[in-house]
Amino acid sequence: MKRLILLVAILMSSTACTTMGVEPWERDVLAKPEMQLVTDPVEAATDDHIYFSKEASSGGRGFGGGGCGCN
Repeated sequence: MKRLILLVAILMSSTACTTMGVEPWERDVLAKPEMQLVTDPVEAATDDHIYFSKEASSGGRGFGGGGCGCN
């Protein structure tokens, strides 16, 4: 029984990476505007400015700086 479980685990792990990536026929769906990470560039810039000015920490969005808004 243990050999069977081990065999199934090995077979499942060996086929886990066979479907990595996007196939050419799937790219049209992923290129739609609603699938983008940033759908509104103005809103993203405003959010970045707020994080940069108000959070007073480094990290998160990749910024460093103080909470006073000065650099």
